[in-house]
Amino acid sequence: MIETYRGVVYPHQLDHMGHMNVQWYTAKFDEASWHLFAAVGITNKYIRDNQNGMAALEQTTCYKAEVLVGDLLVIQSKIQEVGDKTLRFFHAMYNIENDVEVATSEFLGVHLNRVKRKSCPLPTDIKSKCLALAGH
Repeated sequence: MIETYRGVVYPHQLDHMGHMNVQWYTAKFDEASWHLFAAVGITNKYIRDNQNGMAALEQTTCYKAEVLVGDLLVIQSKIQEVGDKTLRFFHAMYNIENDVEVATSEFLGVHLNRVKRKSCPLPTDIKSKCLALAGH
């Protein structure tokens, strides 16, 4: 797994129950996803230059412990499966002060052509980097 996010929980991220609202888990996992993509070559430059990018098809999030204002968070990520056009990847969010896993999220993403709005194969170099990160 590689580190893909590091941050803090701010007061505006809390809900009326006093813990981090689910929208912020989603936002932090989304930011981690873009760092994971960049690690395999799907960077902002790649997206602009090639008119290709990634879109989420599925997301499953599990909430395991409360996250409160001021908590320091880190997300570790890994690629689980690499298809011709798809990536299945996993994020684990930790409170770094007590080393507790507070949430996980698993995604299925698709590589797509942004102009045609259709899926397209992952380029060979990116697919190779994904396979290496997945341990294959």
